[in-house]
Amino acid sequence: MSLVASSILLLAVSAAAEMVPTVIQAPDSPVRLDHAKILNVVADEPAVLMYAATNLTDTDLEQFTVIAFIFDASGTLKTRQTAPGRRTLEKRSTKYSTMVLDGYAVTATDRVIFGVNRAQRVDSETWWEAQLEPAAKEAVKKPQ
Repeated sequence: MSLVASSILLLAVSAAAEMVPTVIQAPDSPVRLDHAKILNVVADEPAVLMYAATNLTDTDLEQFTVIAFIFDASGTLKTRQTAPGRRTLEKRSTKYSTMVLDGYAVTATDRVIFGVNRAQRVDSETWWEAQLEPAAKEAVKKPQ
């Protein structure tokens, strides 16, 4: 690998290390997300979103889903991606999870904004739901 290519790779890796996603949360969300990081913002490989999920309730959750919004540097929504967050998040517990952001190639100048949009308690058919896109569009307007 040439010195120039090595320098470019180092710059990309250091920029990725500085990329911090923004967490949005509905006021009544049963799950809180924090300790979020974007890993692996490297050409030709998808970025990975890592986060801690905490069950804020006194009931075990069967499952929940996370929605990520990716905006370009000008604040234009490029894509949204939903994925299962975790199976069985015990009451008042915290577990770490990841989400592969493969719907759009994330660059160092993009903004990733994400939150929990659905959750289901154990032994329930009912889902808690939240529409987070308006909150994501507001959050992207604020400086990081």
